[in-house]
Amino acid sequence: MYVILGGTGNTGKQIAETLLAVGKAVTIVSRDAAKAQDLVAKGAKVAIGDLHDSDFLTQTFRGATAVYSLVPPKWDVQDWRAFQTQIAIAITLAVHSAKVPYVVNLSSMGAHLPEGAGPVSGLYYLEQMLNNVPGLNVLHLRPGYFYQNFYGLLDMIKHMGVLAQPLAADHAFTMVHTSDIANVAAQRLLALDFKRNSVQFISGPRNYSFGEAAALIGKATGTEVPFVSTTTEQSVEGMIGAGLPTAIAEGYGDLYKAINQRSYTAGFDPKTNVSFGEIALEQFIENELKYALVTEAV
Repeated sequence: MYVILGGTGNTGKQIAETLLAVGKAVTIVSRDAAKAQDLVAKGAKVAIGDLHDSDFLTQTFRGATAVYSLVPPKWDVQDWRAFQTQIAIAITLAVHSAKVPYVVNLSSMGAHLPEGAGPVSGLYYLEQMLNNVPGLNVLHLRPGYFYQNFYGLLDMIKHMGVLAQPLAADHAFTMVHTSDIANVAAQRLLALDFKRNSVQFISGPRNYSFGEAAALIGKATGTEVPFVSTTTEQSVEGMIGAGLPTAIAEGYGDLYKAINQRSYTAGFDPKTNVSFGEIALEQFIENELKYALVTEAV
C-alpha cells in the first residue's frame, strides 16, 4: 500500500493515478473529500485529515510500503517557516512511529541551504529530519523552479502587461513541469531502488531565463510582454501589496537572491543524479498557460 500526501495536487494526483493504473493499493491524504472523488472512482482510498496531526498520519501510514511526502504551500500563514517545520515534524514522527520503510520526499533545488533561500530553506529541515529516522530509505527529489509558478504571475501580466521579477533578463536556470516531477516520483515509488539517504535532481529539457519566458508568452498570446528586471525590494513590496503576508514575501525575496547568486543551484551537476523531463517551457506556455492568460475571470 502506498500513501500519497497532497493526493489531489499537481504531483500527488498524477502519482496516485499512475500507481492505481498498475494495480497498486493507494491511500491519498486530503483535506477535501470532494476533490478526491475521481481518484476514489479509480480505486483509491482517502484519508481525510490535517498534515499537522502526527497521530492521524501515523494511523494512515501503518502498513504502507512507501509514502510520498511533501509540505504543501499555504499562502495565508504569517510564519511560513513555522508552518513548514510543524508539518515536517508531524511527517517525520509518523514515518518513525509507523515504521515506514521507504519515503519519496518532494523537496526542491536549493534545499541544501539551511538559510537564505526562503521557503526552500524550510525543506532543508524536512530532509534532515527524515535522514535521521533509523532504518528509513528516503529519496529526496529536488526539482527546479515549477513552470506552474507562472500562474501566480497572471494578474501582473494581464493587468500590467509586463513580466517583472528581481532577476537578470538573461539569467537562465533550471525549470520543470510538475508532470515530469510526478513521473519521476512514480517510477521511483514503483522501483523502490534507493537505500538510506539519497538525492535526485529533476530538470526540464534545458534551462530558461525569465526574459526568454516573457518572449515565449508574448509569442503564444500574440501580445508583446516585456520583461522588467526589478530590485528585490520592489518585488517584495509588490507581493505585500498583492496581499501576501510580509514573512512569505520576504522569504521569496531571499529565494530570488539565492537564484541570482547561483547558490540555489550549487551542488547541481547535470551529469549525475539528474532526471531530465520531456516537457519544454514552450509547450507549457503554448498548451496550458496561454489559455489562462487570454481568458479573463468572469
